[in-house]
Amino acid sequence: MDELARVASAKAAQGRVILAHLGSGASLAAVQGGKSIDTSMGFTPAAGLPMGTRPGDLDPGVAWYMMRSGNLTPKLFNHIIHHESGLLGVSETSSDMRDLIERQASDVRAAEAVELFCYQTRKWIGAFAAVLGGVETLVFAGGIGENVAEVRARVCSGLGFLGIELDKARNAANAPLISTDASRVAVRVIRTDEELMIAREVCRLPGDEEQPEWNAMTQKESHGG
Repeated sequence: MDELARVASAKAAQGRVILAHLGSGASLAAVQGGKSIDTSMGFTPAAGLPMGTRPGDLDPGVAWYMMRSGNLTPKLFNHIIHHESGLLGVSETSSDMRDLIERQASDVRAAEAVELFCYQTRKWIGAFAAVLGGVETLVFAGGIGENVAEVRARVCSGLGFLGIELDKARNAANAPLISTDASRVAVRVIRTDEELMIAREVCRLPGDEEQPEWNAMTQKESHGG
């Protein structure tokens, strides 16, 4: 959100924003007035979107069914939903979106994994647009969100009714702004710098007298200073 305010405007960051952090771990957030009001993740990071090895939302009955029919212990079930599900579980070959896109033309399971990921992301965007009463900015971040143009295009396909329209050339180039000039929704690609944000959060801890100087330094470094 800090970066959105910098590259767009403070007004844009205070508007109706959907953040789509898509990577091996993936989640969406609905933000209004600069505050997150909803997120796709739940009690654990396994909920929400299908991810590299996490399944996303599951019917609670799945746990009982698998434990009864497969004689799974709670410990093994927990391992499966964190390390053997998601893209890996559906494709049975890889948790890496790049691998799956390369194989999708000849491997139906890889194609199903890619389609599931794009479909669920698109569905969450629609849900959060309803929560926000519309959307003015859609941000893609994370390893997939930043670098895989095909996924962004497939996620946004069919979202024209929300005012989302991608520019094919900008999207293919992973440009900072990938929506058309006529699009009612600004669609942006913002690079994730988790290490920088962790450092900033540490510096906000009470009793850190060097916070202003360190924040200024990290901000300068993040902008190429």
